[in-house]
Amino acid sequence: MAGRQAVKAYLDLLSQPCRAVLIFLKHNKIPHTVELVALRKGQHKTPEFSKLNPMQKVPVLDDNGFVLTESDAILKYLATTYNVPDHWYPKLPEKRARVDEYTAWHHVNTRMHAATVFLQEVIFPNMGQPTNPAKFKKALTDLDGTLDMLENMFLKRKPFLCGDDISLADLLAVCELMQPMCSGRDVLKDRPKLLSWRSRVQSALSDSFDEAHSVVYQIRQKFTAKL
Repeated sequence: MAGRQAVKAYLDLLSQPCRAVLIFLKHNKIPHTVELVALRKGQHKTPEFSKLNPMQKVPVLDDNGFVLTESDAILKYLATTYNVPDHWYPKLPEKRARVDEYTAWHHVNTRMHAATVFLQEVIFPNMGQPTNPAKFKKALTDLDGTLDMLENMFLKRKPFLCGDDISLADLLAVCELMQPMCSGRDVLKDRPKLLSWRSRVQSALSDSFDEAHSVVYQIRQKFTAKL
């Protein structure tokens, strides 16, 4: 887009939605720069960042002075503003509605339950708080129910969650389901349909997938070395 500067993305790559935004930018070759915001160091609470996003959360996108928060909104904005393939967020109302259907469901299902498993197994123990067995068991049960819905309602017999091509739904989902890998836990290991789906998503995203998830692989290596 002539006359426009590269978008600036404020990200912490331990954050699942931040990884989704970075993958989308890289894979679609949208000119961008990345400003890393280390949540563990409280950099999201500085006066400068709080002015940018009073909610003190990442990701944040700054597109030539237009500042946007929330990964769902950011990804849909990028998909509709920049020259990217239509399959990411289709223009056809019925196909777009399928992506919206998943993303509306995603936040209190895939995201919530996979993140809770990660918090209980990795983050809390790292902060000196032991894993709560009852809460951890419930988180695994809740995530199992979510995986059932992913498999039986969204994926069914399709290659991707919303049809024959990868979409924003797949990108958001796969980044969340990679998070428990930080402890070496593959939540899809006993689900061949979802394993095949993840493999297709990873293949479609090529190098951008592994580049964005390098932090997950590094944490997994350190975590499993302690066991």
